[in-house]
Amino acid sequence: MHPRARIHADPVLEVVDQFDCLPDSLVLLILNNVEDVRSLGRCSAVSKRFYGLVPLVHDVYVNIDRVVTVDGDAEDTLNLSSPKPRNILSHFLKMMLLTIIKPFHNMRSPNGAGRPLFPQLAQHSPAQVLRNFTHIRNLRIELPSGDVGTEEGVLLKWRAEYGSTLQNCVILGGTRVNRKPIGSEHEPSSEDNGSMPESFYTNGGLKLRVVWTISSLIAASTRHYLLRSIIKDHPTLTSLVLTDADGQGTLCMGAGQLKEFRENQLSASACSNRTQVPACNMKLKYAPYLELPGGIALQGATLVAIKPSTEGSNGGHISRKDTEAFISGAFDGPFKFAVKALMKRRTYLLEMNGF
Repeated sequence: MHPRARIHADPVLEVVDQFDCLPDSLVLLILNNVEDVRSLGRCSAVSKRFYGLVPLVHDVYVNIDRVVTVDGDAEDTLNLSSPKPRNILSHFLKMMLLTIIKPFHNMRSPNGAGRPLFPQLAQHSPAQVLRNFTHIRNLRIELPSGDVGTEEGVLLKWRAEYGSTLQNCVILGGTRVNRKPIGSEHEPSSEDNGSMPESFYTNGGLKLRVVWTISSLIAASTRHYLLRSIIKDHPTLTSLVLTDADGQGTLCMGAGQLKEFRENQLSASACSNRTQVPACNMKLKYAPYLELPGGIALQGATLVAIKPSTEGSNGGHISRKDTEAFISGAFDGPFKFAVKALMKRRTYLLEMNGF
C-alpha cells in the first residue's frame, strides 16, 4: 500500500524592496544627480529614509520663479505683490530673490507628526528653502530673467567673479545681433582701421557703453549682496553660481572666494541693497562689425574687462594669466569667438570711481 501523498503549501515569500538594499552612499549619488530643489522636495516625501538623506546632498539647483522689489532691508517682511523690476537704473535693483515651490506646500513629514516637510517654504525665500540642506557644496541659482533692460536685438552679457568684493568682470555687448543672409558678403567699413572711429564719441556710442557697464556692475553687486545669508548658512559651499534664464549675467564664486567672503566684512552701498562697487580700471575693445560662427552678425561689438584698482581692493592679487583665462572662458558658443576676436583689437583704458 502506497503512502498517501501530502500537499504542503509553500511558505509565503516576503516581498523585499530591492531599493532598500542599496547603500546610502549610492542613493546619495543618485540624489546628487537630481539637483533640482523641487524634485528633491518631492523625494523627501517618499519615505523616512529619503527624508533623512535629501538634506545631505552636495549639488543643488534652485530655479527662482519671480523677482520682486522690497522696501527697506532685504531681511524684512517680503512684499509678494510688488512688481518685478525690468530696468535696473529706474528701480536701482531693490530686489529680493523669491522662489514659489507650490508642490511642497501640502507635503507632510513621513514620521506622521503632521508638520510641513519644509516649514520655511511658506516664506518663499531661497535662503530659507536651502536651510534644510546641510551639506551643499555646489549651488546654482537661476533667476527668471536678466536684470538689465535692453532694446530688442541688442546684445548684453556679463560675467563677474566675487569674493567679499568684485574681483573680475567682463561685459560683451553689441548694438545689434542678426542672422547673416546666406551667400552675402559684408563690405568692411572705411572707419574700421583698428581704432575707435570718431563717430563713436559723437553719436552716443561711448555713452551707451558706459550705461551698459554701470548697469551690469549694479546688477552683479545686487546679486552678490543678496547671497550673503546663503553663504553664511552653508559653510560647506565650494562653488556658487547665480545666473538667469536669459543668459544675460552670471555671478560666480569658487572655494577661495567664498572663504574670503566669510573672512572679510561686506562693504554695502549706502544707497541701496547691494555691495559697494570698488574703484575700477577698465579695458575697452571695439569692432564695428563681427561675423560669428553659425551665420551670426554682431554690430557695434564691444568687450569691457573690469578689475578693481589695486588700492583699497580686498580681492587679493590676481595674475594677468588668470584674468585672461577668465575673460576668454566667460562665454560659450559664438560669443566665445567674439571675445577672442575682440581681444586682438586695440585697447582703450578707462577708470571709474567706486559707487
